[in-house]
Amino acid sequence: MNEILNLSINEMPQTEFDCSCGHHHNFSVHDMSIRKGAIEDLPKMAEPFKNEKILIVFDNNTYRVAGKKAVELLRAAGFEKVKELLFDTGDDILIPDEKTLGRIVQEQDLDCKLMIAVGGGVINDSVKFVTSRTGLPYIVVATAPSMDGYVADGAPIISHGYKYSPVAHLTYGLVGDTEILATAPQDMIQAGFGDVVGKITALADWDLSVKANGDERCDTCVTLVQRALDKCFSKAEGLNTRDEDSLGALLEALTLTGVAMALVNISRPASGAEHMLSHYWEMDYIARGLNPNHHGIQVGVATPIIARFFEECEDILPEGTKEWCPPHEEIEALLAKGGAPTSPKDIGIDRDLFYNSLINGYTVRPRYSILQFAHDKGRLEEIAKKITAEIYGE
Repeated sequence: MNEILNLSINEMPQTEFDCSCGHHHNFSVHDMSIRKGAIEDLPKMAEPFKNEKILIVFDNNTYRVAGKKAVELLRAAGFEKVKELLFDTGDDILIPDEKTLGRIVQEQDLDCKLMIAVGGGVINDSVKFVTSRTGLPYIVVATAPSMDGYVADGAPIISHGYKYSPVAHLTYGLVGDTEILATAPQDMIQAGFGDVVGKITALADWDLSVKANGDERCDTCVTLVQRALDKCFSKAEGLNTRDEDSLGALLEALTLTGVAMALVNISRPASGAEHMLSHYWEMDYIARGLNPNHHGIQVGVATPIIARFFEECEDILPEGTKEWCPPHEEIEALLAKGGAPTSPKDIGIDRDLFYNSLINGYTVRPRYSILQFAHDKGRLEEIAKKITAEIYGE
């Protein structure tokens, strides 16, 4: 029962067990290696596909920090059918939209048997989505501790300017080399930390949905996430100096929340109303032809905002729910400790966009949250006006 709680992160792949929540959980990722020098494990991880065609995908940045090394390691180990796909983005960012996904499909040979994604969120999600539709396994070589989707089965993509998270599949393997992670831009590290901080209100939302909406919850997954958060938050100061232990704890927290999502086949352990605000802001930026902020940075900034909603609804929350959410000031202090932005004004979210996201954010995803709760109780507009005035002035 719940034996996954007794395993190290690299021991978790291919685990299945009967859980105290009443369900049988299966974590079907084949292999994970999170350690210093983990990229050396890539050829062994990909060994079953050694004589098959492989497509490896990277952009100009991720090629430099890990892609070139990955290709060299594979070819030195006797992999002779490795095809490279480089997205040269220049100064722009890569968007996981129809153009990006279509390019990957174009480059996939009919007899390709494996894809390898070298990158962070966008490349991972793009390759994950395409391989889930074409029936191929994929391995991801993480280049930044920037998000929690490396071992989750959702693949956030952009379609007709709208961001949604279709179900895809789990990666075959994850390579998380802490030496490579230490080369990530500081804003990517901030994004990963912001995404981890977002789990605070995600878990509070999950408790609310159980008590106010009759949803299910797996306490094993909750414990898995809480342990990861505690370890990451205890080492948060080291993120500012790119301390490898801190970066390893950050990727571990992001990965373990992905494990939790995979076990319950929903993103509840990692995503709540804070993600809805982030998605709303991102879609607005893309619609205006602008490059959005990193997803995790937005999630981090949104987390104390959602905590304010819990505070404003405290008198009508189900018993015990408020205890899941610390005061918004504590969350802001935690973000600052890890070097991440703490306010929507810090990342250029203007007053109108901010207010509209509070009013309409609950429509982004059909998921019960504190925003839906406030709407149903007739308090959404009142709280949105109050929070907006406190942050942006009257």
